[in-house]
Amino acid sequence: MSDNKKSAPSPKVNDKRRFDNEGNLRNSAEDKGAYRQEVAEEAAQESIEEIREETPLPPQEEPQQSISPDEVLHLQSELEAARARVDMLARAYQELERDKEDFKRRLQRERERMLELEKGKVALLLIEAADELELCLKNADDSPLSVGVRMIRENLLKKLKENEVVLLEVAGTVFDPKLAEAIDLQRVDNPDDNMKVLEVLRPGYAYKEQVIRPARVRVARHMPPADA
Repeated sequence: MSDNKKSAPSPKVNDKRRFDNEGNLRNSAEDKGAYRQEVAEEAAQESIEEIREETPLPPQEEPQQSISPDEVLHLQSELEAARARVDMLARAYQELERDKEDFKRRLQRERERMLELEKGKVALLLIEAADELELCLKNADDSPLSVGVRMIRENLLKKLKENEVVLLEVAGTVFDPKLAEAIDLQRVDNPDDNMKVLEVLRPGYAYKEQVIRPARVRVARHMPPADA
């Protein structure tokens, strides 16, 4: 046979001899019991060996490598840097949220302001319509047409008042350029009447405390007499 061929494993033979190691015949019950015990121990040992061969050994854990103090300090510095980065991003996100809320509030205020301006423009159109109706009624009689026009004007003024459009009461007060326009001056002798509104030539109106049309007035002006 060639040397390359593997030799067949030798068969296992259970020792069933009836003689002990000294060559004496096992006749007594004690010898037979010892013989049976030896056979049982050999069989148990063979079973244990077979189980060991069939059962894979668990993988051995690699011993943990120790970390040097320098590596610990490096990891701690990286952790602190990561925490600082997270804090910075959190603050930036909070700032962004605040800016977004501020922008929403500014946008809402601007929208409300534009809406108030548009309402003021509409109110101004109604005021001009009421002024034209008043011009029509200057020389009107008591005819049904005149009564109807007067009722329309009164309803317009009523609607304006209900929508917070109020008439500026400037007659007899000190002239205020924010409320009225002085289109005429009238000389007076009493110094206490100086710069007072003597007559309202065109009424003025305000919408929610904002003047949408200043009044046109005649203002008193006191001038001391010239020395003779």
